[in-house]
Amino acid sequence: MIEILERQSGQVLLSLDAHSLERMDLRDCSLRGADLHGANLKNAQLDSCNLVEADLSGADMSGCVCHGTHLNHANLEGANLTATRFGSDSQKTGTMLTGANLRNAILVRADLRHVDLRQVNLTGADMSMADARDANFQGSCLRGIRANHALFIKANLQDCNLSEADLRSAHLNDANLIKAILNAANLESPPSGLTVLNLANLDGASLRGARMSGVQAQDVNFRHADLTDVDFTGAVLGGSILRSANVNNANFKGVELSTVTMDFSNFSKALNADIPPFKTNLR
Repeated sequence: MIEILERQSGQVLLSLDAHSLERMDLRDCSLRGADLHGANLKNAQLDSCNLVEADLSGADMSGCVCHGTHLNHANLEGANLTATRFGSDSQKTGTMLTGANLRNAILVRADLRHVDLRQVNLTGADMSMADARDANFQGSCLRGIRANHALFIKANLQDCNLSEADLRSAHLNDANLIKAILNAANLESPPSGLTVLNLANLDGASLRGARMSGVQAQDVNFRHADLTDVDFTGAVLGGSILRSANVNNANFKGVELSTVTMDFSNFSKALNADIPPFKTNLR
């Protein structure tokens, strides 16, 4: 017999005639505030389950199916969420994770499509190969995440903190990164992959000291962005907008700038910038 208790009152929320929660069918169960820390929920069915404010810290939820699950303000710190299916083809059936604690969680190959992840703590999480297309991370902390080969296509990352994030080979095409913080982030394209930022919006973002060598960043909006000390060596920036950007000590070695909008940016303080003679309005 397994009893799932409410984490504060100790009230029994659900009794199950079973020895393990692994592969358990918990669809549509009301488990708000449940104490499931360290639980083995591997491959469990959690569709439409109410787990608001539940304690799932250290739990093994790898392979779980969580379509339409409510995990708002849940504690998932250090949880194993490998290949967990939170996402969906539609926002209507995506998981709700607003305000959740996912610090140091393992989200390798997790499906996060259309998931609501606003105001979430993802500090130090491993999101390698995760699929976060169209996910909403607005205002979240993703500091120090590992997200190699992850998909953030059309994701909302506005006002997010991605400082020191490892985003090598990640795809952030058409992502909203307005006023995001990517200080010291690693977005360089490794020899075996390509980091893509095409059509992304980084208006007012801070990328101080970011590594972006070899990045594919065509038609990106860097307007008013802080690009101090950024290494753009060999980057592809065709059609991008650097209007009024801070390029102090940014390295543009091997970067073609003929189609880049550079108005009102002080390229006299940039490094290795081969500025075409027809460019005007530079400071």
